[in-house]
Amino acid sequence: MNRREFITLLGGAAAAWPLAARAQQAAMPVIGLLGGASFDASPDELRAFRQGLKDTGYAERENVTIEYRSADNQIDRLPELSVDLIQQRLAVIAAVDAASSRAAKAATTTIPIAFIVGGDPVSLGLVASLARPGGNATGINFFATELVAKRLELLRELVPAATRIAVLVNPADVAVTESILRDVEAAARAMGLQIQIFKASTSREINAAFAELVRERPDALFVAPGPFFSGRRVQLTQLAALHRLPAAYGLRKYAEAGGLMSYGASLTDAMHQLGVYTGRILKGAKPADLPVVQSTKFELVINLQTAMMLGLEVPPTLLARADEVIE
Repeated sequence: MNRREFITLLGGAAAAWPLAARAQQAAMPVIGLLGGASFDASPDELRAFRQGLKDTGYAERENVTIEYRSADNQIDRLPELSVDLIQQRLAVIAAVDAASSRAAKAATTTIPIAFIVGGDPVSLGLVASLARPGGNATGINFFATELVAKRLELLRELVPAATRIAVLVNPADVAVTESILRDVEAAARAMGLQIQIFKASTSREINAAFAELVRERPDALFVAPGPFFSGRRVQLTQLAALHRLPAAYGLRKYAEAGGLMSYGASLTDAMHQLGVYTGRILKGAKPADLPVVQSTKFELVINLQTAMMLGLEVPPTLLARADEVIE
């Protein structure tokens, strides 16, 4: 090779280096964010997830891409959405509820999955154990279903004369509904309460359920956790207020929307942790080696304005235990 050929070759290689660098920079890892409800309905939780990613060194559109897939409360669409996601050359799937987590787990045994679930992830078939998940999934146990008895106790404390409790569940979310009904029936028996089950999986069915509630006239309402009801929290709290029905919910955003009382783990905190775990997996951690994190932050929120509108006097002891009182 003569000197001119060498210089030409060297110049061509030098010109190619920036192109190669740009191509490498453009190939950002892709996260598939999968949920049963619309992400637009939960901006605070979405911000918390992004902050968790940022805490591990990842920022959307800077060094990581997020593909969003929501079933818009049509749970039966989650399997097809999971299949669509795994065709996007994902680095990790972040599933934000139990139904999404099960759909993702059924769709792939190789792509890492970070999840949030409200029930026991072992019983749901997502992990082998909390300490040693095994397989390709790990995440956060949000304790949505495990707090049923405590939530019912708080409702009884707030409405001491209540003996007949209506329980609203979403039949489309089978696993969560079965767990809720099992626990609420056991807790009600122990407290000497009568319960009546109402079902709704669409906005129209929620309206129909409340129309039936008006006829049955229960003393209070217990709303089961889940992304569908969370996405319909304004409808639920307004109907409860319209019919003067004391109601208990699992997330603080119900109380912020006008609900009487909420008790449960902090979903914002759980979403932040999901972002952290997703970032750790992007950095090379294996789900099999990351223990399932259990929520430790629980919130009792009482809407004092709603209590006054319902003619309820909140016991001072309950107010003293509340993490937040909305006045």
